[in-house]
Order: sequence, then C-alpha cells, then structure tokens
Amino acid sequence: MISRTTRHHAARRGSVLGRDRWQGLMTRTSCVSLGGCMAFGSRYASLQAGEEKSGHINAGPNDGLLFFDNVFPLKIQKLLGLPLASHDKPPGFLDRIINPIVTGTDLRTVIQKATAKANISVEATGTLLRLKEGGAFVKFTHDGTTPASVVERALKQYLKENPVKPWWSPWRRMHVNVVKGRPWVEDLFRLPTPRLRVEFVPSEPGSEAVELSQEQLYSFFRQYGKLQDIVAQPPDSKVLPKFAYLDYATLSNAIMARNCMHGYLVGEGEGGGKKGTLLRLKYEQKIKAHWIRDRLVNHPRIVIPIIAALVAGITVAIFDPIRTFFVKAHITRALHLQDSKYYKWIVGYATDFIPWRRKVDDDSGMEVVWDDRKENIEQIQTWLVETADTFIIVQGPRGSGKKELVIDQALKDRKHKLVIDCKPVQEARGDSATINAAAAGVGYKPVFSWMNSISGMIDMAAQGATGVKTGFSETLDSQLAKIWNTTGTALRQIALDQRHKNDKDAHLGDDEWLEAHPEKRPVVVIDNFLHKSQDGGMVYDKIADWAARLTTANIAHVVFLTNDVSYSKSLSKALPDRVFHQIPLSDCSPQVAKKYVLRHLDADVADDPEAKDGSEKQIPSQTRTDLDELDRCIDLLGGRLTDLEFLARRIKTGETPIKAVHEIINQSASEILKMYIFGIANEDGKKWSVEQAWLVIKQLAEKDSLRYNELLLSDVFKSGGEKTIRALGQAELITIVSSPSGRPSLIKAGKPVYYPAFKRLTEDRVLKSRMDLAILDQLVKVENATMEKCEAELLRLSEIEGRPALLAGRVQYLLEKLSKSQSKVEGYEQEMGALKKVLGSEH
Repeated sequence: MISRTTRHHAARRGSVLGRDRWQGLMTRTSCVSLGGCMAFGSRYASLQAGEEKSGHINAGPNDGLLFFDNVFPLKIQKLLGLPLASHDKPPGFLDRIINPIVTGTDLRTVIQKATAKANISVEATGTLLRLKEGGAFVKFTHDGTTPASVVERALKQYLKENPVKPWWSPWRRMHVNVVKGRPWVEDLFRLPTPRLRVEFVPSEPGSEAVELSQEQLYSFFRQYGKLQDIVAQPPDSKVLPKFAYLDYATLSNAIMARNCMHGYLVGEGEGGGKKGTLLRLKYEQKIKAHWIRDRLVNHPRIVIPIIAALVAGITVAIFDPIRTFFVKAHITRALHLQDSKYYKWIVGYATDFIPWRRKVDDDSGMEVVWDDRKENIEQIQTWLVETADTFIIVQGPRGSGKKELVIDQALKDRKHKLVIDCKPVQEARGDSATINAAAAGVGYKPVFSWMNSISGMIDMAAQGATGVKTGFSETLDSQLAKIWNTTGTALRQIALDQRHKNDKDAHLGDDEWLEAHPEKRPVVVIDNFLHKSQDGGMVYDKIADWAARLTTANIAHVVFLTNDVSYSKSLSKALPDRVFHQIPLSDCSPQVAKKYVLRHLDADVADDPEAKDGSEKQIPSQTRTDLDELDRCIDLLGGRLTDLEFLARRIKTGETPIKAVHEIINQSASEILKMYIFGIANEDGKKWSVEQAWLVIKQLAEKDSLRYNELLLSDVFKSGGEKTIRALGQAELITIVSSPSGRPSLIKAGKPVYYPAFKRLTEDRVLKSRMDLAILDQLVKVENATMEKCEAELLRLSEIEGRPALLAGRVQYLLEKLSKSQSKVEGYEQEMGALKKVLGSEH
C-alpha cells in the first residue's frame, strides 16, 4: 500500500526524488536523531518544512516511512515560539536535555535492535524531526521482499517488550506506525489537538470524492488509538470538500493518526469510488458553545467540590459574624430584658404601688452551707485573678452543691460568665439533637441542624455519581468544633472589649494584654463533665481540648464541675503538663446539716405577715417538739444537700423527722432494687451482674467502706472487675475514693442515705437468701471450672510414658487444688441448702 500510494503521487505531481538524492539530503542531517549527537543547527528549519522546504517527503520503490511519537516533549513548539527564540537556531540547552542518547530515544538503535531480533534486512536512511508534535519520521529501505507491515510488527513487538520511556513521559512509552499516506510536513505555528478534521478530496481533477461513512472511518483510524466520537458533516451542509470530525481520547493518538493517514488514497475496493478518494487531515480546535453547562454536567467530580467550597466560604463570610454576635449576647446577656437597668427601675417603681407577694426563695438555708464552705469560695476567687493557665476542678457527688458554690457564690460578682451543661449534649439522641443542644448551651444561632441530614443525602447522591466525597455534609465532630471555635472567638472579643486606649499598658499586643489581665477574662463553667462518660467519650474529649485552648491562650478561665473521681485521666490528655487546681466537695457535717434543715423550715414563716394582735411570729424551730429527733435522723441521712432538702420538705408537710427519714430510706431501697438489681435483669448491655451489685450492697451494709483491691480479689469480680466497679460508680451506687497519689483506694456508698438502705435490704430474709443463693451458684461454677481444668491436666500428665518423678510436685499441687475446690463446693452447697429452705418457707 505504501509503495502504490507513493508511486501514484510521483506520477501525478512529478516530484519524486531518487533514492540517491534523499540519501544525500538526509546523510548531512542524520546526526540529528539517528546518529545521537542531537546537534540543532541551521538544518532545523529546513527539516521541519520537508525536503527542499516542499512540505512533503518522497520515497523510491523500495523505501518506506515510519512515524515515531514521544521522541520529544509535546508542546516544545511553544518554547521555540517565544520572542527571544529563533526557529533557525533553537536554544542550545535543548541539545543537552533531549539528547537521544541521554533520553533513550535514539531511533537508529531502536530500528537496528528490532530488525536484528526479527531477522529482517532493513536499513534506516534518514530522519525528519517533528518537534511540535513530539515525534519524528524515519525513512528506511528494504530489499523488496519484506512488506512494510512486517517491519511495523517487528518494531511494535520490540517497543512493547523493551518500552522506551523518556524522562518527560515516565508513564507513556514510545509508539511507532507505518506511514500509509503522504504526510504534509510544515513549520506553521499550529499546535496539535485531539480533534482531527478529515476532508474527502478527489484523487484527480474532475473526478468525484466519496464521503466515507462512520463505520469506514472507524476501521481506518481506530488502530491509532481510542476514538471518543466520530462526527459526520450535517446532511444539509453545503461546505466543500466534504468532511468529518474524529475525536481521539488522547493527543498522542491524534498526532499518530494525522501523520500516518494524511494523503492516504482510499481505493475502490475500500469504498473510495472508481478513481479513489484522498484523505486530507488537519488539527481542529474543538469549540464548545455551552462549555460551562457541559462542564457542570460532565465533570461533577471537579465542579461539585468547587460549589461546596463556595458555599462554605459564603457561610463563613455571612453567618459566622452573626453567630459570634449571638454568642457574645448570650454571655454578656445583652438581649436579656430582665438584666436591663430600665427594666429593673420599672419593676422597683411598680413594687411600691402593687402589693404582690414575694416568691419564696428555694435556696433558704444555704447561707449556713456557704459559711461552712467560705474557704473554698475564696480559694476559687483567688485562682480567677491569677495568671496560671490551668483548669479549676470542683469535684463532688451529685447533690453536694457544686454548681451553686461556683456560680452563685464564687462568680456572683463576675459579669461575663458562660455555663455549659454537658448533660443535655451527651443525652441527646442523634447528631441533629446533639448539635442543637451544644448550640443552645452557648447561644450559637442560627444553626441549621436539619440541613445536616439533607446535605448528607446530597453528598451520598453526589458520591454515587462521581465516586468521591463532595464535602457538603459535615460530621458531628466538625460541627461541634465549629460551634466551640465560634464561642472561643466571642470570648476573646469580650475580653478585649474591656481594653481602653487610655490604659497605661495600651501599647501591649492582644495576647500580652490578656496575659497581663487575668481578672478581665471571662469564666467558662463546664457543668456535669463526664456525666455518663462511658457513652460520650468523643464529646468530652472535644470539650476538654477546646477548654485547654482557651486556657493556654489566656482567653478565659475554665472551671469544671464533675461527679467523677477519675476526671484527671480525661483532662490530662488535654493539658498533660499542668497541675490542676482542685477543690473536692464532701457532704455537710452533722451540725451544718441540722442548721440547713432548720433554716428551710423557718423560711416560709419568715415571709408571713405580722399577726393582727401584735404577737411575735412563731417559727417551727421553736414551736415543734419533734425536732429533737433531727440529730438521730441526720446521722442516718447524712449531709447530702439534696437529701436534706427532701427531708425538710417532708417535715413541712407535717411528718415527724423519724417518719420522714424512714420513708426516704424505704424509697432509696426501692430505687436500689429497681436500678441496680432487678432493673438490669433483662438488659443486653448491662455493665455489671446482679451478683456483683448485691455483693457490694451486702458488704457495705456491714462496713462503712471497702478496700478497692480487696473487692477486686473476690471471685465474683474476677471477670472485668475494674470496669464493673467503675460502671457502678458512674451509676452512683458507690463512690470511689482516691488516695493522695491518685490511685483508687476505698469504696463507699453512692450517698450517705444508701447505708441504712443497704442494711434494710439485707434485713429482708427472702431477698437476702435469693441474692446469696445466686452468688453461691456463681461461686460453685467458678470452682467447678477450676476442678475441670485440674482434672484435665492430671489426665494429660497420666498419659506421659514412664511417669517421671519430676512431675510428682505438679501432680501434688493439682490434687491439693482439686481438694480445696471440692471442699469449697461442699461448703457452698451446704449454705445453698439452708438458703433454699428459707425461700421455700417464707414469702
């Protein structure tokens, strides 16, 4: 096909050069690529324009033409087209960076090795470079018996087995194809494109060209690479010559097709008509009228993330300042009408005319408690004016008055304070509810928590379409971080708003001023920290990290209120190099507890109007004769503030102190059975067994405290003992007391009223027999498992041949252990028999 096409062009145009003339021309320039010297000189421009600048390459009867791609970097023509560059004399540095010997693109070497391997007699006679297309034409001669297709197949096989990958294209190897047409080599400044325009031209003047179908074009051009589309000329178009567009997947495929098929004569047998049809190819710029719309539709992997980034940017620019404003207003109470001085003046003025009754203060009697804890209050106030960047931790059991101590007493004169309650955040169900709870705690609004689920669905749909995450939806972690970061920004602005230009240290920077004025920093109180910590670890870790940033940046003082004695484990992760300021709160002493109850009883009478007869008001602490029982009642009830308030309310209703305390104890005993014994029988995720809870109740009914490690040694707590004890502490059945060094030391009841409640439960013979029977049954299982292991090991030892004397000690140990377990089982079964009799005779 090559020789026939070449002869046809030679006869028609009369411009065929002889073989000697071609060799004479190319010998002078073969060093450009075949010799490997890569010396660019004055021949460069002439070679780019073809032989004698005619734009064509001529060949003799036994000559063939090959086109190699990836010989030079693509788009090098742009570099050669710079104003300072010259086409007649290219930059000298090209001789170094794209030297064929250095890059491995020496075409003579490739042809010699490939033909030698295939045992083909072929000789390369010249090369013509195509810098702007990154390739080169190689002219070769053969003996006339070797078809060009064989040469092509041998070269392709060689390049496949020995891929040539120059440094500018490490992932794409060099390819080669036989030139079937008559290529047009020009040095115009036209850069290649992946789209080719194929024009159907008559082979002779006066003849007609045939417009090839898409199937025919596909059969001719698919061999050069993947075709994305073939666009035929519209039927009603009157543009001549007729044409079609070929869209290749890659630029290199279009370059190969254009150089190999330009000038190809489609004969009659191939569907080109009687005289044949010439194919004329050129690069075509693909212009899209609706490229923005098509980009959105066809490239969602790029466009959707960009849209997400724009939405995020707009949100930050518009909503973040609004949210910061509302957080500041929440902290400073700027939008609270009750705190306005005009509202207070109106209310005070109206009080003089409207004789309404003042609401009874529910915190009556707390003055006694504050007097007892005055030292703790003063200590907190002292820490709030120090520059130490560490946490203040107030730890105590639930109902010990931690929140009232800090907020109502230590911070009563502080204007800027923020209280964050972790309980509603941790107990919220679902991401949206958690976000709403966290936002409400700091005044963060507007918050579009409902958008989180919608954006999640959009993200899933976009991910299904594009295969990548778009970033529309945000995780709970990122949403909470955004809320708390905005709160931190608001706290910093509140602190700096107190700075005046007339201050003597006005020259200091913001950070230096905050460090120098700890008394100006707002106070953040984090209440119920580690409430049900086994279920909300992520939330607490994020709060601790955020609080650490506030503290270390001197933005605010942070006070933690917690019931958990193991708070240091969580907070030490956030501030590992700080020593915390700690205040442990315990129950009130009996004297303070008695005064607290009496103050509560007298509070209502103090607000009653004076008697009409002028007699003095009679207060309950003076008139009631049953208050002598308070000492005994408080010994049973303890000094927990919530229990003392409950006692005072029952006494106000007319009950005697003894009756009220017994009712409280009975109610506590019922709660213990419901929450820790019978209430967990059907729970799948229970963290302790009925036997473990009852053992703790039984032992604490006998002693005020248990040694932590002694309880762990019990057979009932062999499996996951420490986790079980911590779970019971979280559930407030017990309180874990730490030693001065921080390790768990003692175990006490969750609150003082539990001690008489425990004793009351153990006095119930039926309940005690039932629970003890369950414990003994578990202990029997443990001992039976031990005996089974001993028996199995003894059986294995008995199977050893010869029964060595060295095994005698081990056998004796196992026998003694087996005997002890058997004795324990017998004793347990004897006790179980007595307990079963109680269960069978009583109800």
